[in-house]
Amino acid sequence: MNSSELHIRRWVAILVVLAAIAGGVFLAVGLRSWSGGSVYGAGNLPLTVARDEAPVPLSGFANGFASVLQPVLPAVVNVHSSKVIKQRNQYMPFFNDPFFQQFFGNQFGMGQQPQTEREESLGSGVILTSDGTIITNNHVIAGATDIKVSLSNKKEYTAKLIGTDKDSDIAVLKINATGLPTLPLGDSSKLKVGDLVFAVGDPFGIGETATMGIVSAKGRGPSPGFRIENYQNFIQTDASINPGNSGGALVDLHGNLVGINTAIVTGGSGGNVGIGFAIPIDMAHSVMEQIIQHGKVIRGYLGLVPQDVSEALAKQFGLSTPTGALVSHVEQDTPASRAGIKQGDIILKVNGQAVNSANDLRLMISGMAPGTKANLTLWRDNKTQDVQVTLAQLPGQGAQTGQNENGGSGTMAGVHVQTVTPDMTQDLGIPSGTRGVVITSVDPSSAAAAAGLDRGVVIQEVNHKPVNNAQEYREAVAAADNHPVLLLIVIPNSGGVQNYVVVQPQ
Repeated sequence: MNSSELHIRRWVAILVVLAAIAGGVFLAVGLRSWSGGSVYGAGNLPLTVARDEAPVPLSGFANGFASVLQPVLPAVVNVHSSKVIKQRNQYMPFFNDPFFQQFFGNQFGMGQQPQTEREESLGSGVILTSDGTIITNNHVIAGATDIKVSLSNKKEYTAKLIGTDKDSDIAVLKINATGLPTLPLGDSSKLKVGDLVFAVGDPFGIGETATMGIVSAKGRGPSPGFRIENYQNFIQTDASINPGNSGGALVDLHGNLVGINTAIVTGGSGGNVGIGFAIPIDMAHSVMEQIIQHGKVIRGYLGLVPQDVSEALAKQFGLSTPTGALVSHVEQDTPASRAGIKQGDIILKVNGQAVNSANDLRLMISGMAPGTKANLTLWRDNKTQDVQVTLAQLPGQGAQTGQNENGGSGTMAGVHVQTVTPDMTQDLGIPSGTRGVVITSVDPSSAAAAAGLDRGVVIQEVNHKPVNNAQEYREAVAAADNHPVLLLIVIPNSGGVQNYVVVQPQ
């Protein structure tokens, strides 16, 4: 190639580039001025621009969400509770030896009454009525001897405990006031994953705080290593929930109360890692109404032990998909046995509503009143069939009211129990068919607490006498009066390991 040919080719390349630039400018100008015309080279096809038919108006939010939170903040309160506990003796056992005391006397205080101290707890609450009805978590005020409520205007009131439900972790308080700000109730069943929510409370006692996040998941029930309550159907959120937020409000974008903030997963850090849980307001409000009307929560009872259906189980029972609740045990002389429900049945629906897990079934049945006739759809022998069952009342179930501060009598004062039911055995990690009473709470200053008894322990014998229900337990401890009590207990989550414990009168 000679120099003249190279020169010609360079000019050709330059002309091509200039032509492309000119065409681009022309096209850009043409499109900018085009309105409703045709697109060049597109065969006169119409151009459609996608737009929101009803864009979200941003005028109400201005610089943020103050318009949502301003009416919410005054209706969320600080709940400050305290209780008196007895300090256990921290000295070595040989200090009580008479030979030791012969030389050193009682300068270490052995034999004296345990020292008492006041333990305080901080939490939050939500005002639901203008005359001072407040909802919070049971764990915020559990065992409290006095409860104080502080409003956003710095006024402080002594609260009366109307009642609690440990199984759902709900408590209801009442303060003597009028004209209080309240929060409207939302519909937690309509929440969707991705909905914007705000968590409002008083974390660490520093004052009212609001955080923002989304609904991360719904229907969070018990899973391995994760059980907070007996009846668990949490809303999960990444809105920051910290210590002291318990009992506070989870509100939606309209300022409606959709949940009661309850717990967090800390990952061992002790702080928020973006996984928080709130009790749906539909469930919390239902519990609150029962506490106010009856002083306790009355739950329906089937009398069977359900378990989740895995993919492997579904194949073995001829189900195309892993759904429903598999009946692993039926207690005799219960609504389930009387209705003909058998071990190996899979409950697919309750009153036409799909059952997706054992927890689903537990929540559905517990939410119905005793005496209710429920229609169950079962899977049995590779086909469905319907049965009707009349629910009974869950044995020994109910809330503790403010008037019932101590359970038991004599040496066992301060111990609350309820009859073990088939539904509980799986949750307690004990063999199916275990009989006795399960401890639901223990006064920290009681003789039973000093002996190491705690919530979840099952008592099977009192002074060598078997106790199969709460009534037999009450009779046995009443007979023991203020004398030492020998108990045969089953340790929770041990698979049925039994121990003897002696509770000494104080």
